[in-house]
Amino acid sequence: MKTRNIDHPSSVFAAGSLDPVLRTGLGKAAIAAAVADHLHYQQGISSRAATRHDWYMALALTVRDRLLDRYLKTIDAVLDSRVKVVAYLSAEFLTGPHLGNHLVNLGIREAAAQALAEFGQNLDAVLEEEEEPGLGNGGLGRLAACYMDSLATLGVPAIGYGIRYEFGIFDQAIREGWQVEMTDKWLRLGNPWEIPRPERHSYDVNFGGRTEHSVDGNGRDRVRWIPERCVKGVAYDTPVSGFRTPTANLLRLWRAEATESFDFDAFNLGDYYGAVDQKVISETITKVLYPNDEPEAGKRLRLAQQFFFVSCSLQDMIRQQLATGARLQDFASCWAVQLNDTHPSIAVAELMRLLVDEHD
Repeated sequence: MKTRNIDHPSSVFAAGSLDPVLRTGLGKAAIAAAVADHLHYQQGISSRAATRHDWYMALALTVRDRLLDRYLKTIDAVLDSRVKVVAYLSAEFLTGPHLGNHLVNLGIREAAAQALAEFGQNLDAVLEEEEEPGLGNGGLGRLAACYMDSLATLGVPAIGYGIRYEFGIFDQAIREGWQVEMTDKWLRLGNPWEIPRPERHSYDVNFGGRTEHSVDGNGRDRVRWIPERCVKGVAYDTPVSGFRTPTANLLRLWRAEATESFDFDAFNLGDYYGAVDQKVISETITKVLYPNDEPEAGKRLRLAQQFFFVSCSLQDMIRQQLATGARLQDFASCWAVQLNDTHPSIAVAELMRLLVDEHD
């Protein structure tokens, strides 16, 4: 096999696309080549003009390539063996910054430091560019993240299910001797670790409305839910690495979207706010981690968050089960579901509703 010269990273920019062999390599040369390739083709910027954040994004995407390779192999192994999978449902995942953790788990921190040094970059400085994900606040979220790390390290197949909060609980700053709380805009510069799945993994979640009772042809009571509104949950996937192990599990977080985000007729009539009100109402569900629940509206929003993410998660688990040809009667043989504290406890009732009302 012919391979290009990668002894000097600058040669990568003139050499075309990245050699597939180098996409999973763990040595200094392979990492340097991959960083240069991502900077050129993903960031769309030359090394001369790249900011420190550009270098962070390029290195993060380089590491993500190696994680996705492990993740896809893990998925294939699970499908082949039909083993039971852990589903960890949590309203929080306090993961901390991903890049440094993955470098240690993959055993490539030193190789990455040497690769960046060839570009005149310092790894510690680049690591400082990563925003801490605003997905958790305290012990509950840290517990969930530690369980996900441990499951991957032990080689136990698992999916962590939660909410993709657009804003964390808050950032803190000191101004004139006083603590000031500011919006935690952790996604403002993008998130290189997540993969949106709007086509493959999105589910409708209903709210409000009424129910209608009837008796079917077999004399059984049936209930039909006629909802007031419907919100679409879209999956965002993040690979979770284990420590020095080939296993990579999955963190699947749900973002709320409107089923119809823009009312063209309302806009043409001059009702510009009304044209997007469904988008605003729907996306509010996943806007903020732990909204203030002192007012009645806050309590309703928190309950909506909890129902939204457990319904999406359970629908996703049922879809995966049916896709493998397994019967829903064997659900307990395929899944072990852990509820992290009381936040996802409504999952018990929602699973019963999905099995009985939706799948007979």
